[in-house]
Amino acid sequence: MIHEELQDALNAQINQELSAAYNYLAISAYFDEENLDGFAKWMLLQYNEELDHAQRLKNYLLDRGGHLCLDAIAKPRSQFTGPLEAFEFSMLQEQHNTKSINNLYEIALRLNDHATKSQLQWFLDEQVEEEKSVEEVIKTLQRIGGDVAGLLYLNDKLGARQPETSI
Repeated sequence: MIHEELQDALNAQINQELSAAYNYLAISAYFDEENLDGFAKWMLLQYNEELDHAQRLKNYLLDRGGHLCLDAIAKPRSQFTGPLEAFEFSMLQEQHNTKSINNLYEIALRLNDHATKSQLQWFLDEQVEEEKSVEEVIKTLQRIGGDVAGLLYLNDKLGARQPETSI
């Protein structure tokens, strides 16, 4: 049976992942409304990844004899001044998620729960990749500035992204 403090922290992380998914879905819709289908697809893939992360944590929690407790999800932000602001918002969300996973790992470490530490290692590594991919888009958008041709190039590039293998 999983320690109650760790169960509560895992539930909080599951809810964090679902909230992130909800935000990515709203950002995807924003890009669809702006006729930037490549950006929209990229954000929709992020949405699906966050759902996969929540599912992976839920499975682990239940495998350890824990109880799933879902909270209400806040209304997502859906309006931005442009792609750069949307990706900067995404970066803040990813950084918050990284901090949350790090805190969860610290709890597992303190409770000497090696199984949870092992499970969370994948999430720690994943967050490095998540932040890196968002940061790359931000840097590219900063270089592009107001160049429409550059924006359309990036839209095509982001639209070519393929989903990762699911859990």
